[in-house]
Amino acid sequence: MSDFDLVVRGNVVEAHGVVEDGWVAVREGRIAARGTGAAPAARDTVDARGQWVMPGVIDGQVHSGSQRNQEGLGWASRAAAAGGVTVMVDMPYDDPEPVAQRAQLDAKIAQAERDCHVDVALFGTLNATHGLQAAAGLIEGGVCAFKFSTFEATPGRFPRVAEDDLHEAFRLIAPTGLACGVHNQMQELTRKNIARMTEAGDTGWDAFLRAHTPLIENLATGIIYEIGAQTGARAHAVHVSTSRGFELCNMYRRAGHRASIETCVQYLMLNHEEHTRRFGAKTKHYPPIRPKAEVDLLWTHMARDECTFVSSDHVSWGLERKQDPNVFRNASGGPGLETLLPAFWTGCEEHGIAPAMVVRQLCRNPARHFLLDDRKGSLAVGHDADIVILAPERHAFDPSGSLSAVQWSAFEGREFSVRVAGTWCRGQQVYDGKRIVNNKGDGRFLRPRVA
Repeated sequence: MSDFDLVVRGNVVEAHGVVEDGWVAVREGRIAARGTGAAPAARDTVDARGQWVMPGVIDGQVHSGSQRNQEGLGWASRAAAAGGVTVMVDMPYDDPEPVAQRAQLDAKIAQAERDCHVDVALFGTLNATHGLQAAAGLIEGGVCAFKFSTFEATPGRFPRVAEDDLHEAFRLIAPTGLACGVHNQMQELTRKNIARMTEAGDTGWDAFLRAHTPLIENLATGIIYEIGAQTGARAHAVHVSTSRGFELCNMYRRAGHRASIETCVQYLMLNHEEHTRRFGAKTKHYPPIRPKAEVDLLWTHMARDECTFVSSDHVSWGLERKQDPNVFRNASGGPGLETLLPAFWTGCEEHGIAPAMVVRQLCRNPARHFLLDDRKGSLAVGHDADIVILAPERHAFDPSGSLSAVQWSAFEGREFSVRVAGTWCRGQQVYDGKRIVNNKGDGRFLRPRVA
């Protein structure tokens, strides 16, 4: 009998660099050994020499339940596996009501363990219906972070939290060590701009960017970090699209506060002049896709390793939510689980940034952020055997074959430099490069370690 269940050979990418002609060996769902050159015998061997072998991706911003009876965790987990994502961190803003108390969390955990093909961690939130006192039950139930918003995107489901209530929520959560993530958008300025532009009939493809100025985002980002500084909480801006947002985060970090920052792959790989002009509301996200000059500045922060992690902000809106000629009437967001890894890898290549940055931003750092790093985010011995093989293969992305609930993408036609050739979660293959090969319910709910 062999000592190992699985051995994977290839160029092993970790947060510190690349081990060429390396191998990882798996036993009972965990990494049991590593090395270079000749690999040990195993029950199953995957020879991926000439390809990249990396830890499974942790997508820290997934909205699988934002539209009732459309996608859900199980369906999203199929797209995740096809994109090399082995942990989905799902947001709490489910339809018809958010996960703001223990019973809702327990029901969502049951859904994840019944339906998912990959592992799942969950955000919680707090609202007026269940009150701040619901935080204790959510923490005990296993949320890995909390999410709030300075803007009411949907009444009830995605409410605005006033600054004094946000302060109190941060104060309650701070001792747990869980991050307090906030959607960073000034509500009154947003609504004022949209009302003025709508009245003037200024509602075309480029209006969304002009209505959502950098000031609207940056002021909210500053508020988040200041409340974190006042309470000692881990304050996290969840989707920063401006260089100024990174400057603000750096300022609070230098002052000793626990500030963290996230951007999404679309803000690094799409720009207003080219992609929004071409795809219109398909590129409508909040914050908006910025001009190329701003995108270039974001890459300077990425190159300096100033970002906490990169996510997808995945949501599978149907195209009927993206086709109104009035851009303000369309939904914000789009599918992203399958494009997060190949798009970010491609962007790093194009900007001369080493593959180790991909692992830091998509694997190690989100594992640390969500307190999952005792078993996720690395191919270190003892960690879960979450493994992705990337084939170096230039191709134009075609969303018509997507495993998501929708077959469209703002990345349609974008050339990527790699393709996901295989995904394993805890040593079990989930995706073989063409199809899902495990069963729903094989995924597990993940609780954060004690901070």
